[in-house]
Amino acid sequence: MTPKTKANEAHESAKPAQVFDRFEIRLSGSGGQGLVLAGVIIAEAVSTLDGKNVVQTQSYGPEARGGASRTDLVISEGEIYYPKPMAIDLLLAMTQESCDLYHGGLKDTGVLIYDSHLVTQVPFARSIGIPFSQLARHEIGLPMVANVISLGAICAITKIVSEAALTKIVTKRSPRGTEEKNMQALQLGLKVGKEALEGSKL
Repeated sequence: MTPKTKANEAHESAKPAQVFDRFEIRLSGSGGQGLVLAGVIIAEAVSTLDGKNVVQTQSYGPEARGGASRTDLVISEGEIYYPKPMAIDLLLAMTQESCDLYHGGLKDTGVLIYDSHLVTQVPFARSIGIPFSQLARHEIGLPMVANVISLGAICAITKIVSEAALTKIVTKRSPRGTEEKNMQALQLGLKVGKEALEGSKL
């Protein structure tokens, strides 16, 4: 074995660090739950503030009919050569229908995060249930912020987006007059997400 020289060490230190390959997310539920907006918020936070590459796609058809709808994100520190999910790392299911429809796309090491008030039959072992809709209604007093609570939980559980970036973009995207409620929802999501992760077997 050739001994390391200072030149060798300098060359090795100049090598780029191993890049984050790709992380695939699917946010699913029904029309009116704000999941497309949630996907936009993650994409904007990750790309503009966390400095990663991201591609977001969404399905509008089922949403218009009131059935299962989704938005997909592919996140990477490197180039994204294929823009659609191939093996999902994280599935958020806000309804039983969306859980049933999309859980088969999860990779074996993936994680299912679901609304435990609305999803009663959980088909995937690596899962975390949080009652997003009930928390939005009873803790925040605004049912429409369930999506923001879920964003906080995703941040706490996966660390795929930074808390600082997510906070800034949620504030930016909040309709006038709802900023305080959305911040409360985000902080609640971060709290319950952390607690759920600590209590899980993941």
